[in-house]
Parts: sequence; structure tokens; C-alpha cells
Amino acid sequence: MTKEEEITLGFVVSEFHRDITYQMEILGKEHAEFLGAKVSRTLYTPGTFDMPLAVKEMLNDEEVDAVVTLGCVIEGATKHDEIIAAQLTRKIMDLSLDYKKPVALGVSGPGMTRLEAQERIDYAKRAVEAAVKMVKRMKDFK
Repeated sequence: MTKEEEITLGFVVSEFHRDITYQMEILGKEHAEFLGAKVSRTLYTPGTFDMPLAVKEMLNDEEVDAVVTLGCVIEGATKHDEIIAAQLTRKIMDLSLDYKKPVALGVSGPGMTRLEAQERIDYAKRAVEAAVKMVKRMKDFK
């Protein structure tokens, strides 16, 4: 892949449960490099609920071909995790459609324990792979 064809990703990473999201971020960056893509920008948000604004900022960057969201929504004593995850996924999907750029969901949960979140760190790789595949497929439509 030439430099002109290189896929450029932006990462939006939640700082909540940073011990888990840090590992997701490192794994995601390594996988992007493995796939021949580069991560040009990373924005950090306090939590997953705060991600849509950062995703929108990334989508406004003409150099960014796709955005990868990384985080985890861990179950608590209430249904709060379900509300957060539902709103996040709906909004980032809307942003992807509005901007006609892929936004990959690398956020695990809801309804999982901290241990289950730890076991799902590899969701970062899946999200990066989805973003890269979608960019390639979107180029076929142009």
C-alpha cells in the first residue's frame, strides 16, 4: 500500500476503567500497524458517554478515514450501563451516517463484569479491522 493509499485512523479512547482501555489502545495501535494503517490522532474522553463529541471532532478531520472507539461499559447495581451503551452506539452510528465515514465500535458491554471486560480487550483488534475493511469497501463506491 502506498502512502497515498494508507488508511488513517483516529482513536477515541475512554479513560474510565483506564487499566483496561490502555491495553485496548495499545493492542489497537499494534493491529492497525499490522494491517498497514496508521493512527494519526487519539482523543481521550472521561467515559464512553462522552465519546460522541470527540468522534464528531475526529470526523471533521479530512485526513482521518475512519474512527475507532475504545472503551468498556461494566455492569453496576442499576441499569445505567445499558442506557450508556445504547445511547453511545446510537449516536456514533448516526455520526458515521452523517459524515459518511466509518466509526467502529470497540466498546465492550453492557452487562459484563470487570473480569469479562478484561477478557474482551481483543475487541480493540476487531474494531480496527472493521474500520480498515469499511474504508476499503467505501473506496469501491467512489
